[in-house]
Amino acid sequence: MGRYQRRKLEHIKYFLQSDSEPGSNGMDDICLVHQALSCLNWQQVDTAVNFCGKRLSMPVMINAITGGADSLAVINRQLARAAAETGVAMAVGSQKIALDDYAADESFRVTRQENPDGVILANVNALTPVADVQRAVEMLDADGVQLHLNPAQELSMAEGDRDFSRSAANIAAAVRELSVPVIVKEVGFGISRETAVALGEVGVRWVDVGGRGGTDFLKIEGLRFPEGMAQTFSGWGLPTAVSMLETKASGYPFNLVASGGIITGLEVAKAVALGADMAGMAGVPLRILLNESYGKLIEYLQRLQTELITAMMLTGADNIGKLSRVPMVITGDTREWCLSRGISMS
Repeated sequence: MGRYQRRKLEHIKYFLQSDSEPGSNGMDDICLVHQALSCLNWQQVDTAVNFCGKRLSMPVMINAITGGADSLAVINRQLARAAAETGVAMAVGSQKIALDDYAADESFRVTRQENPDGVILANVNALTPVADVQRAVEMLDADGVQLHLNPAQELSMAEGDRDFSRSAANIAAAVRELSVPVIVKEVGFGISRETAVALGEVGVRWVDVGGRGGTDFLKIEGLRFPEGMAQTFSGWGLPTAVSMLETKASGYPFNLVASGGIITGLEVAKAVALGADMAGMAGVPLRILLNESYGKLIEYLQRLQTELITAMMLTGADNIGKLSRVPMVITGDTREWCLSRGISMS
């Protein structure tokens, strides 16, 4: 077994061993204003959105998780099947291993086999040469590609990257040369206003903020390498709600994906009210699939939509466009952060 396959399997192993209760993603500080005179009909509330040129049942994506080994193909197959059944999008985990070893690509290709008409996103590191990014897209006949930024994770790995100097130039080349949407994604430590400005300057128009509050890769790498620095930097990063507001404050008209501890349909609604076009989740679907069953995963995704409709009914929004404009109040640590950073909360 190669080192990348071993790493993929270790990430799943230690993810399952890590705490199932994530830290705060800041969404508790986002309060949607209740509208008692709703005047809406449940049957007429529309949660559908267009994403990457295709229609989805709701603004939800099963976000990047895994791939690269035979045992992981089963996970991707079931996640893709669930995405197809419930009408949500899906992104695969990093395809680096499949770019280096052709035999590993089947664990990624199964996503398109199981979901031939849905939205599937490719995923590679932001340092990946553009020709290889194109190969990753072609591998899945992908509708878009995530270029992930993960310096905190890489620096916590003994075998991780230490040179990120080409990141911005490489992202600019991908945006310029690829024909599919390029989504720059953090993996759990958030996007700051300064990073968002830098991304906007090189032409990026899609950002997945990947905020703190969901899967903690520093904790996972700390379990892999107890002698490393992961424990020292525990709690590092920007919570998801803060990262959304920071990215919006850049002034660039990004399409935004909110991810990082998004668990409920109410949090999806809050993300949309904060400006998100989509909400991504990875850890909870994976735990349900591996610890419970495929059927429970379907029930969870269906419940997300029910909770989202409920939030829309209670805020007077009969479609996602209106939900993005409902009034809200920002409190707590998120408010304090924004005041300290001079970031608008409107």
